[in-house]
This record gives sequence, structure tokens and C-alpha cells, in this order.
Amino acid sequence: MKNYLYTFSIIVAATVAYFFPQYFISIGNFQLKELIIPLLQIIMFGMGTTMSYDDFLGVVKMPKAVIVGLICQFTIMPFLGFSIAKAFDFPPEIAAGVILVGCSPSGLASNVMSYIAKANVALSITITSFATLLAPILTPLLMKLLGGQFIEIDFWNMTYDISKMIIIPVGVGFLLNKILAGRAEWLQKVLPIISMAGIAIIIVIITAVGQKSLQSVGVTLVLATLLHNIGGFILGYWGARLFKLPEQDCRTVAIEVGLQNSGLASGLAKAMGKLATVGIAPALFGPIMNVNGSLLASFWSKKKV
Repeated sequence: MKNYLYTFSIIVAATVAYFFPQYFISIGNFQLKELIIPLLQIIMFGMGTTMSYDDFLGVVKMPKAVIVGLICQFTIMPFLGFSIAKAFDFPPEIAAGVILVGCSPSGLASNVMSYIAKANVALSITITSFATLLAPILTPLLMKLLGGQFIEIDFWNMTYDISKMIIIPVGVGFLLNKILAGRAEWLQKVLPIISMAGIAIIIVIITAVGQKSLQSVGVTLVLATLLHNIGGFILGYWGARLFKLPEQDCRTVAIEVGLQNSGLASGLAKAMGKLATVGIAPALFGPIMNVNGSLLASFWSKKKV
């Protein structure tokens, strides 16, 4: 039950925000949605402090698995999101939000889930690192191709926004980790807690701001998000099997594909000025993927590799 306590807490908080949005939209004249991008930058800074040169050497040690994982990451989820958005006939901005989740890179949760699932943790960290660094180019490109059929997408603006939200904070975190060289263990303990709190706050704010949009597409969007997430796990696993990767690596790719960086998608929705519509799917995807990912990881933890 401890594995699900955090996700359960987010669900409870988001439910409260849905029924009492007025308490989570502003404090005085300050709009709480302005916290989303700074919080995301702190989360990405935390990710940077966990990176090492070994994460990037992984592509030399296991090139086939890394390349397969990245191909699956940036093809399965974007096109699956596009197909689901079309099939459910969502309003344009809601549909764009579903696609935006799919076009985002994998998130930090995938590394933890890979460990629980007895998957290849080193491969997981390498794919997450490379997917994050490729995001400033591939996410806007895919959004322009797929999301551009629903709303207007400015490729260069999105590239700049992702660089500001990911590359700079991750780079600063990485450099700080090298400079301190293990002399700031307290930072490694504090930042994950701050990151978890930051994700929870982002989800609560988006739920409150997008309450009206949720009222119109709530149940349907939850179903679409479930299909998107579970479909990512299934297609990621069998995509890796198709390339004859070993079982441990197949589990890793499945988890990397199914667990997206929904925080980045939320930040991009905020930067686009469409938090209450485009931001709804990322807000739902966060807790749903954590529940499903925990269940899948627990299932695999009982299965021999």
C-alpha cells in the first residue's frame, strides 16, 4: 500500500480541487498557475543532479536497446495519442493535450518502476536521459505534425520553451553534481521530495483551472488516458520483442514508453496559454500512469526474468 500512497494522495487532492476550484486558482492577486513552470524547472534541476557520464555511455554499451527504446518512445505514444484523440472526437484543444502527452519524453518515474519490475535500470536511465535531451527537437516536431491538425503549433516557440524548462535546469543540475562530487548527499534526499510535491501541486492547479473543461469531457478523457497509458505499455513491450531484445530490456522499453513526462506537457500547455484545455490530459495522465505503472511493476517483480 505504501507504493500507492503518493498517487492516492494526488487523486484525493485533485478531487478536492475539482469540487472546490476557487481555493486553488489564486491567492489574493497571485495566479497559482504561474508556479507551474518554476516548479517544473526545479523538478528538472533535480533530475540533472542524478545524472552522470555513465548514463550517456550506456548508448555505447547497449546501442541497439537504447535506439529501439527511443524509436518506440517517439513513435508509439505520439501516434497512439493522435489515433485516440481522433477516435474520441475531442474538442480541438483537448485532443491536442492528449497528443502533447504522447509527444513528451519519458519521466523519472520510469527509472523507479524499472527497478521494481526487475528490468534493466541502467538502460532505463539512459533512455530517459537521451529522450529528455532530444525533446526540444522531437516534441515540437511531432506536435507540429500531429497536434497541428487540431491547434496552431509554433515550432520555434515550443523548442525555446522546452529548452528553458528542461535543458537549462538539467544542465545546471548536472554541473552542480559534478562540482560537488558527492559532497551534497542531503540534496539527493531533499530534491526527490520537492519533485514529488511539485508534481502534486501542478496537477492540483491544472484540475482547478480546467474544472469546466473536465465537466464536459471528464469520464471520456479518463477512459482515453487509460487506453493511451496501457496501450503504451503493451505496444512498447511487443515493439521491443519485435526487435528481439531480451526480456529484461523489453520490460524496460514498455515502462519507458508508458510513463511520460506529464509535468513537461503541463508546462508546455501553460506556456501556450491553454492550461485549462490542453493541460487537462497531462494532469489526468500523471496519477493514472503511476497507478498502472505500479501495478505492472509489482506484477513483473513476481515474475522471473
